Amino acid sequence: MKDFEKPPPIKTQGKIFQHREFSDLAFLLKRKRELRHTISLCIPTLNEEATIGAIVRCLRKSLLEEVPLLDEILVIDSGSTDNTQKEALAAGASVFLASEILPQLPPASGKGENLWKSLFITRGDLLCFLDGDIRNMAPHFVYGLIGPLLAFPELDYVKAFYERPATGVEDHSPGVGGGRVTEILIRPLLSLFLPELTGIFQPLAGEYAARRSLLEQLPFPTGYGVETALLIDIYRLIGMEKIAQTDLDMRIHRHQTVSDLGVMAFILLKTFLKRIPDLPDVSKRTLYQIYSDAQRYHFTEVDPPDWERPPADIYRHRPGFGRGSMHK
Repeated sequence: MKDFEKPPPIKTQGKIFQHREFSDLAFLLKRKRELRHTISLCIPTLNEEATIGAIVRCLRKSLLEEVPLLDEILVIDSGSTDNTQKEALAAGASVFLASEILPQLPPASGKGENLWKSLFITRGDLLCFLDGDIRNMAPHFVYGLIGPLLAFPELDYVKAFYERPATGVEDHSPGVGGGRVTEILIRPLLSLFLPELTGIFQPLAGEYAARRSLLEQLPFPTGYGVETALLIDIYRLIGMEKIAQTDLDMRIHRHQTVSDLGVMAFILLKTFLKRIPDLPDVSKRTLYQIYSDAQRYHFTEVDPPDWERPPADIYRHRPGFGRGSMHK
């Protein structure tokens, strides 16, 4: 792990680990059994046929068959139009269609929706989440996040950080590893409104692990805002002393277009501002974008959904809110 030339002015990182500290899988398995934990891995997907099979095969072989650190690997799909579901099934994951989980609720779609619904179909009391577009998947993406929860029971939430190669992206600035939206939007917002969280290296990282008992207390935005909301809400609920970060070295994945990042940034900004008191309500605002072709400039209005599911424990003991139907 890299050292800091100068620490930040306030203690904001929480506990920091390197994934190699948890590479002794026999020790982790022993701790899991001593503490009587069950561990679920959940991967939300939408059109990830190029990567999901390799991800599941890698993790199933190393962390479920060879060393049973995981109890289940679930893929929760948003309705992919490619072969994502087939690839995940062939690789050995349990595959669920998000729209078929809790169908009695009003419909919604998005990454956050998949993560929220995972709380109703997973068995684990420890949950690990990974994105489905990771191209350099390795077991440490899981044990580096689960390990701190097993080794240090006082921790409740472990967030990943890593270098992100700027393949195909114009910005090759050295040291800018947080992603374009993080560095241009989220980190400035944290610096202005929540400086206590400025030591979180990758606030938008989709790789993290947490205790079910914590996650079920939290609302989940249904779309891109889920990581921002969880980070802020978890910090306010449990404080920095129960949060940790693990260095996973490097993450290689698909990069989005600037236009798509604009939509993401708009959703993230609305999610963030909703959690800052005494600011104007912007929930009804829409995003205006400009694009051009050979003849003229065009204006387009985008109104991405940004509503939130309530804490899962509201539904926990209601009839019909159990494990969903698995695709086979």
